[in-house]
This record gives sequence, structure tokens and C-alpha cells, in this order.
Amino acid sequence: MENLHDKRKVYEKSELLENQIKENPMEQFRNWFLEAQEHPDVSEANAMSVSTVENDGCPRTRMVLLKSYTWEGFIFYTNYESRKGKAIEERPQACLHFFWPYLERQVIIKANLEKIAENLSDGYFQSRPKGSQLGAVVSPQSQIIPDRSFLEIKLLELEKEFREKDVPRPENWGGYIAKPYEIEFWQGRPNRLHDRILYVLQPDFEWKISRLAP
Repeated sequence: MENLHDKRKVYEKSELLENQIKENPMEQFRNWFLEAQEHPDVSEANAMSVSTVENDGCPRTRMVLLKSYTWEGFIFYTNYESRKGKAIEERPQACLHFFWPYLERQVIIKANLEKIAENLSDGYFQSRPKGSQLGAVVSPQSQIIPDRSFLEIKLLELEKEFREKDVPRPENWGGYIAKPYEIEFWQGRPNRLHDRILYVLQPDFEWKISRLAP
């Protein structure tokens, strides 16, 4: 087995000090996200992990794409009958995580999840490329299938069926909004003395800001 003891780097590209941060974490997120989006070495700034807790009590994590964010929260789309969809149905909470290594930054978000309005899911679905629309219809996400050809054959059938007409959004596919109640911004610093700024939502809907030890 490989020994990874010496696999490390020095973090020294930036800092996160109290006199630099915004009072609202969504504004702070927007600033960081725009920097990540504009960075030439960040290919998908909106890639994030979503961790949910399944019936056995174990968290399960997967990568998804953030599709929009508002003052209220973070929106992504999925199959409501997938493993993540069923986990959210049982326990509508999740941890979102963004990692932008070239900026030496990460954001960790604890949130309550809700389905967005159907018309919003309809609008986003219709904006997708037709191949992606058909993929959402074809795939019984997270279910066991016999082989790859099961999907490919079904896709060919649907391509013929919808060659000259719109693809309707499946009822089991749509968006969630993750409404945060805790957001941590992590900035890598030298000597592993990283900057960690934590925002926690209070009962009066104000955000309490604290610094955490690295």
C-alpha cells in the first residue's frame, strides 16, 4: 500500500478575516462563487456534493450541479424517486459542500430541503438540451437495471417518439431548494492554521458569525 504521509501542499493564496466578510452568508457565497466561476482553472464552479442520511443511519454523498441560488437558498434538480430523493422525503435535510482547490476554499452548508414550485421545475426542464430531457425520462434513477442496453434501447425509442414534439417533464423529476441554517467558509492558510468563519441562523433570522479553530 502507498504511504501518503508526505502528500501535502502549502495553502497561501488568500485569507478570510472578519473585516473582509459580509454580514449575510448568501452575499459572501455569491462573492466566492463568482471568483470561482471566473477562475480559468475551475471547470465547474457549481459542482457540489450533497449528503443525505439514509434509513440505516449512514450518510450518502454524491456530486450534483447547483443550478441557481437566491437569498433563500440553493437549488438543484434530481429524480424524486432516486436514493437521494427518498432520503430527502424521509429526512428533508442535507449537507452541501463546495470545494474549489485552485482557490484553496471550501463552503459547507447545512440546510433544510423543500421541493420548488412545479412551474419552476417545468421551466428549467424545458431549458435543458433535448438529450438531457430524454435522459431524465429514460433513467429509473437508482433502480437496478439489467444492462447498459436497457437504457440505450429505451433512449432510441423515445428519440423517435419525441423527434418532432416537446418532451414533458416527468412528474417524478424536479427541483429542491436547500434553505441554509448554517454555512461555514473555509480558506486555506499556511501551517494548517486555516480561516474558518461560521454563520448560524438565529431565531430572529439574523446570522450569528463566529470564527472556528482550524
